[in-house]
Formats: sequence, C-alpha cells, structure tokens
Amino acid sequence: MKRCVCSAIVFSTFFSISAFASVSVSTPTNGATVGSPVQFVASSSTSTCSKGVASMGVYIDNSLIQQSVVSGSHLNTSVPVASGAHHAVVEEWDYCGGATYTGMTINVSGGNPRISGNSLTNLQKAPWVGWGEYPPAYNICSSCGGGVTWSWNYNAMGSATRFNLGGSKPYSDVLFVNRAIGQGSSLVPDGNHTVLPNLHNFVYDVYFFTASLNVAEVLEFDVAMYLNGKSYTWGNQCRLINGHAWDIWDNVNHTWVSANVPCYPINNGWNHLTIQMQRTSSNQLLVQSIQLNGNNATINRYFNPASAPSSWYGVTLNFQMDGDYRPSAYSVYLDKLTLNYW
Repeated sequence: MKRCVCSAIVFSTFFSISAFASVSVSTPTNGATVGSPVQFVASSSTSTCSKGVASMGVYIDNSLIQQSVVSGSHLNTSVPVASGAHHAVVEEWDYCGGATYTGMTINVSGGNPRISGNSLTNLQKAPWVGWGEYPPAYNICSSCGGGVTWSWNYNAMGSATRFNLGGSKPYSDVLFVNRAIGQGSSLVPDGNHTVLPNLHNFVYDVYFFTASLNVAEVLEFDVAMYLNGKSYTWGNQCRLINGHAWDIWDNVNHTWVSANVPCYPINNGWNHLTIQMQRTSSNQLLVQSIQLNGNNATINRYFNPASAPSSWYGVTLNFQMDGDYRPSAYSVYLDKLTLNYW
C-alpha cells in the first residue's frame, strides 16, 4: 500500500530564440475549426545549431502540454483541448540552447473536456502525466525501468479513459496527474493569478470501472492545490486488499489516517464516487464527505497544509493505482470525471 502523496513537478523552459530556425505546421492551419483531440503535424529545422533540433512540443494558451513533447525535428501528436477559441504554439528546441516557434489561433468545436461555469467536465479526456513509484520511499520517477510501467488510452470504453498499471516490482504504484487549473493547464491557465487564490471548495466526481478489484491494492482519488508556498493535498484512498476502508491524507505528518468509513466498490461494474473538500477561511484542509454509489459518509476532518516543495502554482486532480505483492497488472476506467470548484 502506498505510504505517501507525492509533490507537484515543476516544468520550466528556458531558451534563447534562434534567428535562423523555422517551424512549419501543416495541421492545423491558422484560424481552423477543429475537433478535440486536436492533431498537430509539424516539422522544424535550424541553420544556427550544427547539432540540429532536439525536440518539439505544443503550447495551448501559453501552457506547455507535456504529453505533446517529442524528440527530433518532426511532430505528429494529438492534444485534448476544451471547446472554444485558443492560441496554439508549436515550438522547437535545438541542441545549442536555441528555440523558435509558430503560433496560430484555433477554434475547437465539441471538444472535451469542457469548461462550464465553475465546473471542468470530462477531465478523463484532458492531458495526463504519469509517474511510477517504488517502495519503500515511493518517490516518483519518470523513467522507472521495467519494475513499474503505465499507460492510458482515451476513448477505450465509450468516452472513458483506461488507465493501466504493470511491471515486475511488488507493491509499486502509478500516479496519474491532471493539471486542471494553473501552470501547465490547457483549460484554466490562470496566468494572472486571479482564479486560484479565491478557490475554497472542490468536488471530485467520477465514475470508475474495473474487473480487477481482487488485485488492486489501493485506488486513490486526490485534489492537490499549490498556493503561496503551501501544499494542500486532499488525499483519499480506498484500501481494497487490506481492509476495505477509506483513508485520508495528513499533509504535515505525511501519513494516512483512517476515515472510519468502509469502501466496497462494485467489481466488474460502474461505481460513482463524489468527494467534497474545502480550504477553510483559516487555510486548513477539510475533508467534508465521501459518497460511493449513493452511500454518503460525513467525514469533517481538518488538517494543516504542508510547505510547498517548489513554486509550482495550480490545482491538480490525481488518480493513483497501487500494485499488489505479485505484482498483478490491471486496468481501471474513468468516465465523466468532473471537478467543481468555487
């Protein structure tokens, strides 16, 4: 069973602009109306760096989409983008520290996820980032070897995204992170810091399906907020093999504590989970309630925030899968994933 909730990773890009480099984007064209996910096809070249182009990537509304970054001078990738008008940039970075880019405006029709008032819906189709975790420290790793492997597949069962855990290391875990608001978000970038400071209430609402509850050690559903040097992680894990109970995360002491609430999801059927959380007026974390398949449990437990390990700014939705002693590979589907915030 996982013993830690891991911190946000900060992605920073520092570059100088190369005067004799170019990025040619064939898809989409400037001003085009496209569906989501948006396919970007581009190539790049540089005459100022003899070593050539190192990598390429896509920005949506000034936020780099990490899953779009590829090595080399050719890019062909699909990026989930919300409905509406967006500014997109395709950028290349060379081996000499230079970079250049081509920008465009795109109009996304019928895209997923969607922004509706103070709700982000269908977030299972938003860009995700994944990391592995090895016992006993459970520090995250991006290149973890064969001991733990992971992947995700959009539209794997209707609109649901399938998340997969594998590998050979017993009790290894996979953390999937969705940057919903703030840095790295293609939905609510909040570059002027006008949204995040005013947020105090969060509701994590999701439908999940798996036929492998017998080998899933833990399923974890978190909201994390990084603001003003503080780290707020509303961690909620359903222990399956070891006790069938909910635990919640103590930020300061870096440990799980029992919520004194049973957790018995349906195997081989859809489950509906709703978790309500709050950042109080005194900046404490409050886990208010957990509702699974219509069974509502009032928690009302308070915790203090921890010091943020970095200057990363934003709100993430996290989903984690924990492996068992064998370990056994398994998959979980998420659908209708919504974050309500106000």
